[in-house]
Amino acid sequence: MKAVGIIPARFASTRFPGKPLVMLDSKSMIQRVYEQAQTAALDKVLVATDDERIREHVLEFGGTVLMTADHHQSGTDRCYEAYTQLDEEFEVVVNIQGDEPFIQPEQINKVLGCFAQPEAQIATLIKPVQSPEELFNPNSPKVVIGAQQQALYFSRHPIPYLRGAEQHDWLSRHAYYKHIGIYGYRSSVLGQLTQLQPSALEKAESLEQLRWLEHGFRIITAITELETIGIDTPEDVEKALQYLKSQK
Repeated sequence: MKAVGIIPARFASTRFPGKPLVMLDSKSMIQRVYEQAQTAALDKVLVATDDERIREHVLEFGGTVLMTADHHQSGTDRCYEAYTQLDEEFEVVVNIQGDEPFIQPEQINKVLGCFAQPEAQIATLIKPVQSPEELFNPNSPKVVIGAQQQALYFSRHPIPYLRGAEQHDWLSRHAYYKHIGIYGYRSSVLGQLTQLQPSALEKAESLEQLRWLEHGFRIITAITELETIGIDTPEDVEKALQYLKSQK
């Protein structure tokens, strides 16, 4: 199974402009993501960007980069445009977030492993929720899964609601999972996803993956126990730097 990893990276982030180029110790964030992805079981890794500064930087550290349009509303759309520019075909496209500098190769490989199931059209990662703060944090989407680990629903609110139980007891009464935002798509499905219009559930929760579920696409999940450190705001940079220090 041939697989390509594509890292969408745009400069004009609302909360953190220039985020891909922020330095985390001696390397930029985008370089760290790229190098982590290269150690996974991918046949090719590249960055997809709309900014010449990011393009030049990726070339400087020896990476592969493609320019894409500046109007894309999601990483999925940017990944698809980049994929259509390639001169070879891949069975699976993995969308690796450009703000996850410590993504582990085994996490990417778990996503790839989901495609051993013929019915898997899309794959993603989930992780057991460990604390009430995580469970009730609307910035940490949760996912409900079925018997074959297929995603049934994603929500910013804890689901299911445990009737008759105090909220501080929910984690001891039920296994909740949070969503880790890395996606794999069969290349034959990726183009279809980009043609879908925003759906009612997506607009309600502001979660793109609900659009896919509403239109009947099957998302298979893989469970990881590894934590990730996403960089969403300038304040998150300090957390990343502390993590790097702890690894030395």
